[in-house]
Amino acid sequence: MATPLLPVGGPAVKTSPIMRPLDTNQASVTVALANEKATASLARALSTLVQSGDVLALFGDLGAGKTSFARAFINALPREVADTAETGPEEVPSPTFTLVQLYERVPATVWHFDLYRLEQAEEAYELGIEEAFSDGISLIEWPGRLGNLLPADRLEINLGFGSTPEARTAALTAYGSWTSRSDGLAALQGDQSG
Repeated sequence: MATPLLPVGGPAVKTSPIMRPLDTNQASVTVALANEKATASLARALSTLVQSGDVLALFGDLGAGKTSFARAFINALPREVADTAETGPEEVPSPTFTLVQLYERVPATVWHFDLYRLEQAEEAYELGIEEAFSDGISLIEWPGRLGNLLPADRLEINLGFGSTPEARTAALTAYGSWTSRSDGLAALQGDQSG
């Protein structure tokens, strides 16, 4: 089990024994992930908290598990139209070369961005990022490439390497409307051993 982050300052907001707020607009929690299965479990759990207009910013080095997280997250959401011919998880390739892939899901279309190859933040407009931010669920790998275009209202998921080759850590930092879901985020800190 991971150690919760400690308050940095600012006025206190609702707390739990697991998660302590950083200020009224931000809350953080760290989760230890034993393996890729545990990363997928975290992604599935987060998928139950999302709503239209949400932005999930996936930070982490190459190989930290961003695409694995995205794959599990997308497949955890129900398809918009049930297709009886489709069974099992949908193939979710990394959008490294296409930069964006769309998935029709409930409660909204998931826009899976991989901005690694973006040279300037403004190039994201050509990918439809404004529409994604307003009507969809934006799942963004390499969100730092957006600079000031990254919305203030977001959930940051910083995936890092753990103590074994299979292990990872996930530092979740909630901003804006995500802080009102802090109880749900705090519950995620439970056993993610896979």
